Amino acid sequence: MVSNAYSRLITLEEFIIQGQNRFRGATGELSQLLRDIVLAAKIVSYEINKAGITNILGRDGNMNVHGEFVKKLDVFANDQMIHALSRSNNVCMIVSEENEHPIKTSASSGKYVVATDPLDGSSNIDVNVSIGTIFSIYMRKSHIADMPDLNDALQNGVDQVAAGYILYGSSTTLVYTTGLGVTTFTLDPGLGEFFLSEVQVRIPESGNIYSMNEGNISKCSQGLRDYIKSCKVLDEDNGKPYTARYIGSMVSDVHRTLQIGGVFMYPESSKMPYGKLRLMYECNPLSFLIEQAGGIAINHEGKRIMEVEVTDIHQRSPIYMGSPINMKELMGFMLK
Repeated sequence: MVSNAYSRLITLEEFIIQGQNRFRGATGELSQLLRDIVLAAKIVSYEINKAGITNILGRDGNMNVHGEFVKKLDVFANDQMIHALSRSNNVCMIVSEENEHPIKTSASSGKYVVATDPLDGSSNIDVNVSIGTIFSIYMRKSHIADMPDLNDALQNGVDQVAAGYILYGSSTTLVYTTGLGVTTFTLDPGLGEFFLSEVQVRIPESGNIYSMNEGNISKCSQGLRDYIKSCKVLDEDNGKPYTARYIGSMVSDVHRTLQIGGVFMYPESSKMPYGKLRLMYECNPLSFLIEQAGGIAINHEGKRIMEVEVTDIHQRSPIYMGSPINMKELMGFMLK
């Protein structure tokens, strides 16, 4: 017998069907695609929770296209995501952080292209800190009768039809948008179901937390250094000094920013003039979510991230995102 607590909850499946029924002519393909992604996330979540027992921690001995050491869980998550997206006929091409080139699926007539970071925050895997999966969904540009090509993948963030992330932390949380606001779900591991947690998530107008790897601040622009100094000055009227929080997993840091406000930064520097985070499968999907929640996401020139021209699937970009009041203050320093 289902308890009263569960009888009042809405599952992800129910929520997707209800949303689909509101649109005349909806075919259900995007809904199925979201379900495929969620299935992969459930498998990854289960494996992460027993990683210490199953010898899946540590490096697998290889390096990825970015020159970074690959962890065993990176490989596992990537395999699960590719398998889940390839099993239906909806996805014609997959762009993954772990693969140098786009992956063409057997469904050459699929309507969608998916960009993904299968396991964001790999450096935190072995120390049991929150990590996540990021995904971004686009409609293909080419006709479904043609073979998909690179142009189908090289789309700007404004072309996204859906995006989201799954955070593997104290609970497994799904956060996604289809351009109609941000919705969150939480996984019940006993039932294997995601249940609705919050609809129309809004980022606070301001927050008292700034998040960046401050160890690199000496290599950053003068404007950013001045802003960080201002965050530490006593100013009770504006809630200062701010608190510094940095996890080193973009999903985790952005999730905190989305929930309690503030600003997240991964800037350009003299060491990394184009930043470190990848535009297609890290910056664009999370910018989409932040904007849908009422926040702002820009690059070092003050340009909206989702309008930055994509020229390479592994293109990097500096990124600054967060609460509107904090972001406007930051932009004042950066754009002097």
